Amino acid sequence: MSRWQVAFLRAALGWLVATGLLGVLVSVWPSLAGPFRATHAHMGVVGFFLGMVMGVAFWMLPRPGGIKQTNWEAATFLLLQAGLVLRVISEPAWRTTLAPGWQAVFVASGVLVLAAMVAFALAMSRRVVTLETIRAKGRGRRESAAPTDESGA
Repeated sequence: MSRWQVAFLRAALGWLVATGLLGVLVSVWPSLAGPFRATHAHMGVVGFFLGMVMGVAFWMLPRPGGIKQTNWEAATFLLLQAGLVLRVISEPAWRTTLAPGWQAVFVASGVLVLAAMVAFALAMSRRVVTLETIRAKGRGRRESAAPTDESGA
C-alpha cells in the first residue's frame, strides 16, 4: 500500500471515531443537535465511508500496465480532508450565526469535497477497464521480461 492509501484508511478510521464522539456529545448536550446534525452525518458518510471506499479503491482496483497514481491519490486525499475539516468547523458556526463569512467557508468546504470526488473519478476512470485490456497490458510486460530460448526449440 502507498502512504496515501494508508492515510486514506487511517483518516477514515479517525472520522469514524470522531463521528461516534460527536454522537455522544449530542446525546449529553441535546442543544448541540440542531447545529451538528448534518455535520455528524457528513462526518460518518463522507469522512468514514467515502474515505474508506476511496482508500480501498486506490489500493485494490486493477492498475492496467502497472500505472502508479500517487499524485491523484495525494490530491484526492488532501482535497477530501481539507473539505471535511472546513465543513466540521464552518457548518455549525454558520447554522448558529448565519454569518455570511461562515457561509462562504461552508460553501468552500463543499467545493473541496466535490473536487476530491472529481479527482477520484478521473483517477478511477483509468483503472476501470475490461479484462482484455488488463491482459493485453500485462502480456506486453511479461513477454518483454520473459527469457527467450536461443536454441529455437
